[in-house]
Amino acid sequence: MSLAIVHSRAQVGVEAPAVAVEAHLANGLPGMALVGLPEAAVKESKDRVRSAIQNSGFDFPARKITLNLAPADLPKDGGRFDLAIALGVLAANGQVPAESLNELECLGELALSGAVRPVQGVLPAALAARAAGRTLVVPSANAEEACLASGLKVLAIDHLLQLTAHLTGHTPLAPYQASGLLREVPAYPDLAEVQGQLAAKRALLIAASGGHNLLLSGPPGTGKTLLASRLPGLLPPLSEEEALEVAAIHSVASHTPLNAWPQRPFRQPHHSASGPALVGGGSRPVPGEITLAHQGVLFLDELPEFDRKVLEVLREPLESGQIVIARARDKVRFPARFQLVAAMNPCPCGYLGDPGGRCRCSTEQVQRYRAKLSGPLLDRIDLHLTVARESTSLQAPAQPGESSASLAGRVAAARQRQLDRQGCANAFLDLDGLRRHCPLDDENRQWLEQACERLNLSLRAAHRLLKVARTLADLEQATHIGRPHLAEALQYRPDVAG
Repeated sequence: MSLAIVHSRAQVGVEAPAVAVEAHLANGLPGMALVGLPEAAVKESKDRVRSAIQNSGFDFPARKITLNLAPADLPKDGGRFDLAIALGVLAANGQVPAESLNELECLGELALSGAVRPVQGVLPAALAARAAGRTLVVPSANAEEACLASGLKVLAIDHLLQLTAHLTGHTPLAPYQASGLLREVPAYPDLAEVQGQLAAKRALLIAASGGHNLLLSGPPGTGKTLLASRLPGLLPPLSEEEALEVAAIHSVASHTPLNAWPQRPFRQPHHSASGPALVGGGSRPVPGEITLAHQGVLFLDELPEFDRKVLEVLREPLESGQIVIARARDKVRFPARFQLVAAMNPCPCGYLGDPGGRCRCSTEQVQRYRAKLSGPLLDRIDLHLTVARESTSLQAPAQPGESSASLAGRVAAARQRQLDRQGCANAFLDLDGLRRHCPLDDENRQWLEQACERLNLSLRAAHRLLKVARTLADLEQATHIGRPHLAEALQYRPDVAG
């Protein structure tokens, strides 16, 4: 047979579109032509494949070889197609049977010796192969990752000869069995370790229950970072679908997706990070910190120290839950449904309002410092809280505060009520959802409208205030939003919180 087709997968964002590697042998001057919009690393695969085939003991056909990576308009890069190309050449030359190739999808980079090296972005390909009903052949180093797609048959190989022996029937490969360590969840830091800060703990409980964004403002050393790091421990566990989505993002980003499987991510970029570092980018777009925080927490410490233009890129994903990176040829979409937790000092020196009178900042300096944060960005943060300085006693409290596990139970119950009622967390309600699930009686509606007028709140801020009130009602298992819920939600607006 002079024509063979081997199935593989490309990588575009967090998706893995199908690629058919077509190999054809014809009479003519010996040579190998590779077409189908290959990038430089794919073009170099011709030399790797030739050496791998010869060093594995096979005859490299002395014929005109044409390799087509279809579809032709899809860019292909990396060494992930090496294994499929080598298999196609051998099948077209009749050295391995081509009958069973339609049931396989192959990923792997070949060494000159024929050894198979790992590639990145295996999990999205595994999910796509499972949907297509095919068996996935991957390097052994990628096998555990591929097995995250439950129900997928995975064949793990270390050398090209193992795959050819399997196809010829000499040494059949058994499906790879996962080690069983994938479901162990590392422990989150416990909120009970934080002394005092009852108001901040209450704000964390509300933020976790409704998926709300949170801004903590206070002097240095008051525990803002400590509090923020405890939020993931309050959030409900990821569903299998959510966990696979998070792991696929980290797989594409060249991070090992098994390190914290299936934990919610907690990302803390430095304030010197650029805009592309947050949103992602590059000639071949890769996820940024916003996408790496998908289904988890993005913590921005020292918020005013970030470049203002960098902070402004947060505005769209906070509303839409996704990042769209446009390039000349195509657009790449990355998911970005995260909770923003930010921390800042009240002034440049950090001690504005301190009882000891240590602040020496002028009014103009304070205003210039706070002006680094735009109104539209602050409007998208539901909860604003001032964190006060606690006692400096080093003695452990007689009774520790409520643990993360205890609070997580209340959060899970509140989230379940929201899912049963509207199918999403309160923070993600749209306008129609607000009308249907956050109704107010005439008296409370008029009271809220008057409060918003007095504080000059925008309509977006009023809607977010209503969502927080709905979360407070859910925590109390209340069917309707009452005046106490509205009053407490109003205390978390910046005009009231100070």
